[in-house]
Amino acid sequence: MSTTMRAAVCVRAGGPEVLEIRELPMPPVRDGWSLVRVEGAGLNRSELRTRQGHSPNVKFPRVLGIECVGTVADSTDAALPVGQTVAAVMGEMGREFDGGYAEYALLPNSLLMPISTTLPWDVLAALPETYLTAQGSLDALGVVPGAPGRLLIRGGTSSVGMAAASIASAHGLRTAATTRRTEKMDALRAVGVDHVLLDDGGSLADVVHRVWPEGPDYVLDLIGTATVPDSLKLVRRGGTVCVAGSLSGWLIREFEPIAMIPPGTRLTAFHSDSLKGAAGAPVLQRVVGEVEAGVYRPNIDRVFALDDIVEAHRHMENDQATGKVVVLPGTKF
Repeated sequence: MSTTMRAAVCVRAGGPEVLEIRELPMPPVRDGWSLVRVEGAGLNRSELRTRQGHSPNVKFPRVLGIECVGTVADSTDAALPVGQTVAAVMGEMGREFDGGYAEYALLPNSLLMPISTTLPWDVLAALPETYLTAQGSLDALGVVPGAPGRLLIRGGTSSVGMAAASIASAHGLRTAATTRRTEKMDALRAVGVDHVLLDDGGSLADVVHRVWPEGPDYVLDLIGTATVPDSLKLVRRGGTVCVAGSLSGWLIREFEPIAMIPPGTRLTAFHSDSLKGAAGAPVLQRVVGEVEAGVYRPNIDRVFALDDIVEAHRHMENDQATGKVVVLPGTKF
C-alpha cells in the first residue's frame, strides 16, 4: 500500500476555489478505527456550508465529506475484514476528523456499515446519506407502506426530495412535490411524483388545494425554517409536518408554537445522525435491496472525479443539480 494518498482539502473558509487537491500521508490505523479505500462519496449541501465557514466547530485545513462508500483496506475489528464493502455517514465525518473527499479515509469502526451489494460504486455512493434521510423522514412522518395517504415534498428536486418521492411512490402513496424551475419538472415525474407543482413565489396553498382540496396528510419540508410556518398551514388538520432540510437556515424566527401549530397537527423533525453506524446498517441494506430490485429509482445528477471537486461544488452551489452529485476519488474522466 502506498504511503500517501490524494485528497481534496478545504484549506480555509470561502468559495469553491478553497478546495485544493493535495498529496497527504496515509492515515495510520489506530485502535477502534479502520482504514477505508473510498470508492465513492456523495456530496451534500452541509459540506457546502462547512466550506463557506458556517460550521463553527470545524478547523481548517480539513478533508470534507460526511459520507462515503468503499472497501476496508486495514481493519482493527474482526467484524470488518479487509475487502468488506462498507458505507459510513455522519458521526462528525469531515468536521471533527477528515471525511470522504479522499482516496482513503480513517473512520471509527462504530460508523462503518457492512453492505452486501452488486450495485456499481456511483449508484451505491448516491444512497447512504440521501436515502437514510429520506427513509428516516418518512418514518418520522408515520408513513406506512401500503396505507393510503397524500405526501407533499417541499424542495422536491433536492437529492433527499427525489429519494423520498421514489420511496413513497413504491409505498403506494399519492405524491406531490415542488420545484422552482420548470426545467426540473420532468425529473420529478421520472421518480414517480404524481403532481409536480411549480413554486414560483405565488400562493402555494392555491396550487396545492387545486390538487388536494383538503390538503396533504403529510408534508416533508426540505427547505426548512423559512417555509415551516407555511407548511403547517398547508397540511390537513391533524396531519404531520417533518422538517428534514435546512436550505433556508437553522432557526425559525419569532416561532410561536401555539399560534403557528394548528390544534391536532403534528410537527416533527429528522436528522440522519440518528441512523449512523449499527442503527443505519439494516435500513441501508434494505434500501440497497430495493434499488437492486428496481423498486427504488435513485437519481444521480452528475458524477465527478476528485480532480474536479471545485467544479462539483460550484455545480451544487449554483443549484444546478437535480438529484445526487457523486465524486469517485479513484476514477479519472
